[in-house]
Amino acid sequence: MTASIINYIGHPASVVAAEEKSPKPTFAKDIYGTDVAADKFVKARSGPGDRSLVMGLKDDPTYLIVDGTGVSLEAFALNAECTHLGCVVPWDAFQKKFMCPCHGSQYDAFGMVLRGPAPDPLALAHVDVDPDTDRISLTKWHEPTDFRTGVKPWWI
Repeated sequence: MTASIINYIGHPASVVAAEEKSPKPTFAKDIYGTDVAADKFVKARSGPGDRSLVMGLKDDPTYLIVDGTGVSLEAFALNAECTHLGCVVPWDAFQKKFMCPCHGSQYDAFGMVLRGPAPDPLALAHVDVDPDTDRISLTKWHEPTDFRTGVKPWWI
């Protein structure tokens, strides 16, 4: 009986360890729940620097960003939920910043806080494109530092 308890207790830890080594991707989805194809997505955007919402990790609203060339995506995405109280922050292309409609927080183009009450930058996710299917996959940010701040990400 002791061996079965040890096996049961040990199993969840081994599952967690496997997930940490290889994050499971989530495919970006459009408003209808359809997987988003990278080439079609980028071509439908207004050009370099465009930020558009998709359903991302945990179905959270997530901004995909067209890179400076205008032909592909940045290797990171931004969670669109304000770090103050979780409102979705719309992108204002004219002012080139995210502006929370609930309490006035503002974020720069990379999700860094410009004005509070938001305490932290927008969370990051990794973006990859499957070369065979052209589907956009998102995975949890697993680096020990946030490239924007140089410190440990608050969401890890």
